Amino acid sequence: MRFRFRGVALGIAVGVVALGAFAAPAATAAPAQPSVPAETTTNQAEWAPADTAAIHPGVVTETTGGGACTSNFVFTSGDRTFLGQAAHCAGTGEATETNGCDSGTGPVGTLVTIKAADGTDRTGTLAYSSWVTMQGNGESDPDTCAYNDFALVEIAPEDVADVNPSIPFFGGPVGIDTDGLVAGEPVYSYGNSPLRAGVKALSPKAGASAAEAGGGRSHEVYTITPGVPGDSGSAFVDGKGDAIGLLSTLNLAPLPVSNGVSDLAHDLQYANANGGLGDIQLVPGTQPFTPAPPGISATTLAGPAGPPVG
Repeated sequence: MRFRFRGVALGIAVGVVALGAFAAPAATAAPAQPSVPAETTTNQAEWAPADTAAIHPGVVTETTGGGACTSNFVFTSGDRTFLGQAAHCAGTGEATETNGCDSGTGPVGTLVTIKAADGTDRTGTLAYSSWVTMQGNGESDPDTCAYNDFALVEIAPEDVADVNPSIPFFGGPVGIDTDGLVAGEPVYSYGNSPLRAGVKALSPKAGASAAEAGGGRSHEVYTITPGVPGDSGSAFVDGKGDAIGLLSTLNLAPLPVSNGVSDLAHDLQYANANGGLGDIQLVPGTQPFTPAPPGISATTLAGPAGPPVG
């Protein structure tokens, strides 16, 4: 069973998974990924400094009629700038509604509050939603319906000068991963659920890939603690700093207390083909990626090696 978990109570006790319960699975080949590589861009003349930027990956977004989520990456199309979030952040149905082709959702044009790092609220607009687009297109492919969970919030032109595309703590992204993950491959994420009450030390997470789903459209991963309500949409990158995707679901089966990560390469390919926004591109971070920031103990981010066994 899979659950979406934008910032609303699920009534599910997920607990903490002990590291001793993990064992490294044998590496397996990753499923085929999109044949056309997703591009990145640096066409914004100047970004705000990473250490003072008010808007960056990881800031909280609150979608009118939906819930609170964590933004993932920065994107551009022409002179327009966007924050990525999960499509289900605009969901109007139950947490168990995971099929984007028939789940309730707010429309494109819905107002989104960006909870900026400087304590201000900025107003963005839902400019693209995979759920809205799939429903409008009559999409019927079951894997696409189940795992395409991507949306773009357009940042107001007057706020673009306050944007930096770097992921806090880890830096990056460097580019987009287009060859999928093998079991046991390390992953890194930065969640910002309001349930953490602003405690930044709880936001960075490291973990490992456990399995692929939907022909490579989704990655099931384990982190030391699983994503919680409000982490939805969080950025995931691999050991090179390439963007893998965004946090989409909490899975209770077949891999209990794993998280489903919607694959960005597939999601972006669909958005570029169907979203009507032109050529959407990921913006690389201005800060270099590092899986072990200076001054951080290696044991602090020691990720599990795979799914629980026994």
